[in-house]
Amino acid sequence: MDKFTEEISHFIGFFHISLENARAREAYTEFAVTRAQFEVEKLPVHTSEFGAPFDLLGFDPSFGYRSPAPDHWYVPTRLVDAPPVPADRTVGYAMDGRPLPDLFKDAAGTPMKTAHSFSQEIDPPGSIVNHFSQAISLSDDDYFGVGGHGLAFNPDTVDDAAVLGGFEEASALSPLGNFARAGSSEDLIDVIETVIKQLEGVPGDHDAIQLHISATSIDGIYVNGELVEETPVIEDYHTFDDDESGEEEDAGDQGANTWISDDGTVAIDASVEVHTGGNTLINNVVLQNIWTGATMTVVGGDHVEANAIVQINALWDADDISAAVSGWTKDASANEMYNIATFDHLDTSSGSTSNASGADGYPAFWAVTEIHGDLMIVNWLEQIIFMSDDDVGIISSSGVTTSVIAGDNFAVNHASVFELGFFYDLIIIGGSIYDANIIHQMNVLFDNDLIGATADFQTSGEGSFSSSGNLLWNEARIGTIGDADRFDALSQDQADTLASFADGNGTVAPELLSDEAFAGLQGLRVLYISGDLINLQYIRQTNILGDSDQIALAMDAISPDLDATWTVETGSNALINNATIIDLDSVGKTYIGGEQYSQETLFQAELITSHPDFGNPNPDALVNEAVLFLDDSMLDQGDHSPTYDASCLPSDYDGQTGDGVNSMIGH
Repeated sequence: MDKFTEEISHFIGFFHISLENARAREAYTEFAVTRAQFEVEKLPVHTSEFGAPFDLLGFDPSFGYRSPAPDHWYVPTRLVDAPPVPADRTVGYAMDGRPLPDLFKDAAGTPMKTAHSFSQEIDPPGSIVNHFSQAISLSDDDYFGVGGHGLAFNPDTVDDAAVLGGFEEASALSPLGNFARAGSSEDLIDVIETVIKQLEGVPGDHDAIQLHISATSIDGIYVNGELVEETPVIEDYHTFDDDESGEEEDAGDQGANTWISDDGTVAIDASVEVHTGGNTLINNVVLQNIWTGATMTVVGGDHVEANAIVQINALWDADDISAAVSGWTKDASANEMYNIATFDHLDTSSGSTSNASGADGYPAFWAVTEIHGDLMIVNWLEQIIFMSDDDVGIISSSGVTTSVIAGDNFAVNHASVFELGFFYDLIIIGGSIYDANIIHQMNVLFDNDLIGATADFQTSGEGSFSSSGNLLWNEARIGTIGDADRFDALSQDQADTLASFADGNGTVAPELLSDEAFAGLQGLRVLYISGDLINLQYIRQTNILGDSDQIALAMDAISPDLDATWTVETGSNALINNATIIDLDSVGKTYIGGEQYSQETLFQAELITSHPDFGNPNPDALVNEAVLFLDDSMLDQGDHSPTYDASCLPSDYDGQTGDGVNSMIGH
């Protein structure tokens, strides 16, 4: 670089760049001479051969596979003592001269001394007791007055005592009484024995009884006392979904109740709609109990089994309809009542054959888990809905669109229980087995409606009324899992095994190990219960509805409209009970040392009464006796806010309603 460039470089921070470059070249030359010379050996690239000699086949539904016995259950050890076994789990093997498995021989085939144990713990099922109580209570007794009629309708109110009296009358038909919730094993056994006695003592002939069957086994579908092929579907009789098309239509029609007439004035679609029914009460239970089962069950005592379905529908529907609406269209929908019961039994032996045989060998070892005392498997479910919807109203047409909804309540109790527990090869019970599945269903409906009119009521427009169209639905199913012919008496080797466990030895007789039910198994999973096995599944469902409405039709005192369209609906209620029990009895044979008792009972009843609750058979006379005039000041054109006479209104009426049904919609 020339000196000017060097000075400029020095000025900007490069100090004597030419000198630094020279030094760098000297250092690089020295480094290049003294650097180490070496070669890096390249590693060879290894490749792996890949082959797929097997072709993937499609789905084969008939392909059968049976997994081999779990050899890891049995663990040979050195010549030392086995560790102590817990008190609730014992391990043993049979020394009956049969050859030992290869697992307990050395390479030369010589038997070894071994300390044997199970590498897997066997959990006991444990008792399970569930108490479910679901209750809904609703009082929706509305009072409304709509229109400029200037009247107050004050009939005698419908007391809940009448509904409860009807419930007592319907309950008297049931063969089963009310049971307190049982907790101890003694109480549970007492409940099962009481149920059996009550079902055996069902009264004979009664007009309300549709069907009463009591037999060792019941199969099939029964609807209102008749054996049928198919179960009715609730969706064919009642819908639970909103009518979306209707909602869209209503949304599009809002504001379309007025139009311009030929003379240029605004005309209004005058109509009156009153809905005081349409209540829906639902109790629903699905219970699946597969808590414990075994290929073989040995019972030292008795085996008591009881399955029962009790269904009762009770309806009071005595309507008093005014002659003033005789020209209206009456909805022809009648009341529908259904008692539907299904008993089915899943036979686990049909169509299922085991590939195991004696050639596969029999178990020489077993592991036992013990329960000292009783084993209880209990689900106790109670559902009840009590609803009061006794509405009182007086209504007139004032030339506007009026809609009153004083019902349409919806109440649901729902429970779903699924219990999946433990499976054993052998269950040994020192006591007895008590097995019961009980479903009790009842619907009670009071729908005694009154539709009356004042003396001056008249209309020339179209009208329709409906006071029935109720649905009472009981549907129950009990499905049991177990072989159809699974009971037999104890053999001597089974009795010896029971005695051994009762004495605390816990030894399984060699002859029992050679049972064909255990063929192919290397070891047994055994459950021993020193007491009783109590299996009780109890469901009680009750719907009670009081829907006795009293409607008075009146004329508007200011601007009566004779051409208005009227729609009055006081029924269309739905009371629904649905219950299902799926219960595992056994997946093999049951051997009994005592007595074997089996009873299945179906009871269906339908109670319909038609006596009116109103003292006067003429609804118009009753209405006119119960109608009082309000303060005449409401007729003053300058004041359209009437002052109500408190003596004309119900004692609990405060001028407002909690749910807003005292209002009307006028367009």
